[in-house]
Amino acid sequence: MSRVLRDDIVLGRRLPGSRLVERDLAAELNVSRLPVREAIRRLVVEGIVVSRPRTWAIVRDFTAQDVLDLTVLRIAIENAAFSLAAVRHDEEGLARVKAALAQEEDAAASHDVVQTNLAAGRFHRTVIQLAGNETFDETMGVFETRFRRAFGRNADLHSHLAAHRAIVEALIDRDAELVCELNRAHLQTACDEAVALWGAPVASAS
Repeated sequence: MSRVLRDDIVLGRRLPGSRLVERDLAAELNVSRLPVREAIRRLVVEGIVVSRPRTWAIVRDFTAQDVLDLTVLRIAIENAAFSLAAVRHDEEGLARVKAALAQEEDAAASHDVVQTNLAAGRFHRTVIQLAGNETFDETMGVFETRFRRAFGRNADLHSHLAAHRAIVEALIDRDAELVCELNRAHLQTACDEAVALWGAPVASAS
């Protein structure tokens, strides 16, 4: 149930400000109100739903400042993990990254914006896993839904794909400094695009 509502929100099928009424959702999804209530509670914790006591929950509306703040956090988490991944990866891990990149390339070739953005997210998570540090995985898990919501509507699929290809090449060369430099630039571009979608910026993420 959480996955269904999460995907609906992240993929824009439920718009910011939309009401999430337990009774209505239970009827729409043909379930009891209990799993709906639990799903809403979970998505409040994940940061994409706002609870309003004694009334209904609503889909959170991100601001440009939210995007900028998340970008600062994402760069810090990912670059710390990517730096380790560049040093620690083995052939099996590199093969998984290449497979994630291939999935993104296939989706982009089909001009499927939703699947390409989903594949791009999997690419980042796969690189993080190469760091071999469970704390990074756990930390990313806390914020992943917010990252997906904030950055998951980017439409310039091929520029992001090119950035991912360059990151893979730097990983192959075990060039941790270049991996971080490329990823920082990539995430800043994603931030600029997301700010344009969510509203005018009020500060710089740099």
